[in-house]
Amino acid sequence: MDLGLAGRRALLVGAGRGLGAASARALARERCSVALVARTRASVEERAAECHKDGAPKAVAIAADATVPEEIARAVQTAARELGGLDILVTLVGGSAPGGTGMDDAGWTSALDRNLWPAIRAAREALPLLEAAARERGFAAPEDVDSAPARDLSVIVHVASIWGREGGGAMGYNAAKAALISLAHEQARELAPRGIRVLSVAPGSILHQGGSWERRLGQDREAIAQFVRREIPFGRFGSADEVGDLVAFLASRRASWVAGACVVVDGGQSRSF
Repeated sequence: MDLGLAGRRALLVGAGRGLGAASARALARERCSVALVARTRASVEERAAECHKDGAPKAVAIAADATVPEEIARAVQTAARELGGLDILVTLVGGSAPGGTGMDDAGWTSALDRNLWPAIRAAREALPLLEAAARERGFAAPEDVDSAPARDLSVIVHVASIWGREGGGAMGYNAAKAALISLAHEQARELAPRGIRVLSVAPGSILHQGGSWERRLGQDREAIAQFVRREIPFGRFGSADEVGDLVAFLASRRASWVAGACVVVDGGQSRSF
């Protein structure tokens, strides 16, 4: 299936490894130009080289800390300059740390800085660029209820978690990811008339190199194996590529009527409807 992404320009915030790297490669295979943001220059440059090899006409590496407002603003503007504009924004910054009701302000600030604020700031910075791209492709607000579908929209995909939809993760992480899902829903309603689709993705337990599940497997393989057998019906972890492929589809014109939704990719792990 041709997703119609050839020639599109995507910025992925948090693409040094794992879900971000897989999403970037999935877009690259559809001949989408990509700009990748991550803190470590060596890592993001390696991922950009992989994307170029996979088919991206242009792959830009941007070393920036997405939790710092000035850094995310610089990253968005650099991506737009290097790619000639932006059609797609994917936010993937996140991280979890233990803590409950007694967690101090620093803990809560950290949870929100890693899981919510990068998405808020990146969307705000990218908004005029995404609007301009939609207009360039001929988007205009429909004149009547039976107007022809507008498929060539700009897109924002926020990558959240199943722990933003139900209990199970650390308190700060859950709260921040729930807020991220809410953010995507409300942005979708606000920005649809401006030619921008917004949605979120909720991955379950995904195993990838350098991720938390890989670390836990190394610490207690049998306990993690029991968790997988008990909690995931397919009896295995999900892969980063399975999430990346979904992100690419949702960013494409093939998903033009998907907006405001939180799309779960968890192999049946979660309990919520």
